[in-house]
Amino acid sequence: MNSNELSVSEQAQLRREKLQQIQELGINPYPYGYEVTHYSEDIKAQPDLIREDTDDAPRVSVSGRVMTRRIMGKASFFNLQDSRGTIQIYIRRDDVGTDSYNTVFKKLVDIGDIVGIKGYVFKTRTGELTVHAESFELLSKSIRPMPVAKEVEEDGEKKTYDAFADKEQRYRQRHLDLIVNPEVRDVFRKRSEMIQSLRSFMIDQGYLEVETPILQPVYGGAAAKPFTTHHNALDMTLFLRVANELYLKRLIIGGYDGVFEFAKDFRNEGMSRFHNPEFTQVELYVAYKDYNWMMEFVEKMLEHVAKTLHGDTKVTLGDHTIDFKAPWPRIPMLEAIEKETGYNLEDKTDKATRDIAKKLEVDVDSSMGKGKMIDEIFGEYVEPKLIQPTFITDYPIEMSPLAKKHRSKPGLVERFEAICNGKEIANAFSELNDPIDQRERFEEQVRLREAGDEEAMELDEDFLRALEYGMPPTAGLGIGIDRLAMIMTNQESIRDVLFFPHMRPE
Repeated sequence: MNSNELSVSEQAQLRREKLQQIQELGINPYPYGYEVTHYSEDIKAQPDLIREDTDDAPRVSVSGRVMTRRIMGKASFFNLQDSRGTIQIYIRRDDVGTDSYNTVFKKLVDIGDIVGIKGYVFKTRTGELTVHAESFELLSKSIRPMPVAKEVEEDGEKKTYDAFADKEQRYRQRHLDLIVNPEVRDVFRKRSEMIQSLRSFMIDQGYLEVETPILQPVYGGAAAKPFTTHHNALDMTLFLRVANELYLKRLIIGGYDGVFEFAKDFRNEGMSRFHNPEFTQVELYVAYKDYNWMMEFVEKMLEHVAKTLHGDTKVTLGDHTIDFKAPWPRIPMLEAIEKETGYNLEDKTDKATRDIAKKLEVDVDSSMGKGKMIDEIFGEYVEPKLIQPTFITDYPIEMSPLAKKHRSKPGLVERFEAICNGKEIANAFSELNDPIDQRERFEEQVRLREAGDEEAMELDEDFLRALEYGMPPTAGLGIGIDRLAMIMTNQESIRDVLFFPHMRPE
């Protein structure tokens, strides 16, 4: 019976026995460091490392995880995986020594172990760049066996067995997912590049990156249910922020012309392929601007991000090609709903709106105000159909307690959402800076909360006091980083762009 036929627990026990044998040989299986001079991609990009006279060849030092082995008596090949890719290693007894090769490499090293190799680069007869090992060192003994995919040919087709492909297990054990499915690492590299692209674009405009509190005595800035915690020393209830809007506005009041923050926010709500209770967004506030200016800004910024990541404004997403090239369509919300449902919701009462929602078979309840019911109708009939980037504009005032009243359309506010791939990726307002109006809006939110709406905002006296000192006309924006990353990296679930998504207990 070979090691592949043993159970996982039996393999783990064998590895622990090998660990003990290594220690008995006086070898530290977990040394403190190793000097690396080259990565796999460096070697593949530098053909000048190869010399006809191997004595004159530059020496390289590489390290990584053993992923495959082909042992052939006195010499062997194995694949070494580092953070940049994989490189083939050729190791021979006569070069690294009998003890190192026969006793340690052949008998005590397993797939998954991390090793260091020093040697020179050559090409095999098949033309594969390979490091010829002159010395070998064990850097970390893996005592838990990894899933190793096998490719076999059946009926003329290649089939893969034992791949670490189960989505739930991959999310729960992301460390293993990154080892076994190295293409996943590229998704997160692109996510990081995307964030840096957004950040550099805003910094280049002269805006200041800031930090605001995650623990807040009064949560606000979004219609959402918060997570609640308790501060023992102050003996007070605190909330994990649902948004950072109200603190960033305080900074505009304080005299900054443009501030932004990449923020971890938390909403105690359901989970789906578009929702995680902990998520990342960037919020930006710019003084003396309005939502029309902000639409153009968003178009330019996301066009820039697409070009940075893909060299083009077009991005592949499943069966669709998403084009971020400006300008994007701009459609008023109520017009979009009327086009898809045939119902004009302008000037409708709460009761009339609820009756229409029921006719459309949209799930609404008695705790919902008109704004929330309109949002539900929009989410059911309009949002899923918006695949290309689209601005939905001019929302009912009931939906937007922090947005400024529309300058020419009574009952509406100057707000837009950018919708792409059937979901909101950005939300922006001409920000409400009238403290009297803002107080009335907060008081209406309190009434909705008392009627049973758990997502209605609370009245924030400290923010209102700040607003009473005067805030200039301001445009505000929030972009969902996780949803944008899904689009930019061609992933179907938010869990595919979060290193460690929240999961139910095993």
